[in-house]
Amino acid sequence: MPKKKSKRALAAPTLLKSFDKEKGTIQVVVETPRGCRNKFAYDPDRGIFQLKKVLPEGMTFPHDFGFVPSTKGEDGDPVDVLILMDEPAYPGCLIECRIVGVIEGRQKEEGETFRNDRFLGVSVVSHTHSNIRDLSDLNPNFLAELENFFEQYHKLDGSKYKCIGKKGARAAKRLLKSQMVKRAA
Repeated sequence: MPKKKSKRALAAPTLLKSFDKEKGTIQVVVETPRGCRNKFAYDPDRGIFQLKKVLPEGMTFPHDFGFVPSTKGEDGDPVDVLILMDEPAYPGCLIECRIVGVIEGRQKEEGETFRNDRFLGVSVVSHTHSNIRDLSDLNPNFLAELENFFEQYHKLDGSKYKCIGKKGARAAKRLLKSQMVKRAA
């Protein structure tokens, strides 16, 4: 007997659960893999990952970059996460992470200024980064390089991005929880 076809063939990763309260972890959907010049973004209206832009020669994403489902930042998009793990994943891959901190940022685009924070997560199955539990476990030079990447990345679009602070895991979790989208039952 043939299987009954569903009305909706594509998944909706923006609607997935954000947190696993029992484990204290977050879910992150990868949009752009580490080492990639292509910036991909999930388009929830069409249910696809779309090429958003291409970085210039010599510039790549330093780590996998994605979003936390069922959240919404001041920029109107789901909350951004940079994922520390051993090897790059692929767009659409769901990664369970522990949140270790946040790089707070202010972005100015088309005359409007808003917060656009970048959370830092570590894949729970990572070997290389298994000892990282908080921002304080990361090398300060590494964090400065991430800040510089985000500032240069936004400069390409003609927008201005300024890192305004860094906070550890506890503060990052509180901030992330405040950006969860309330869903109707």
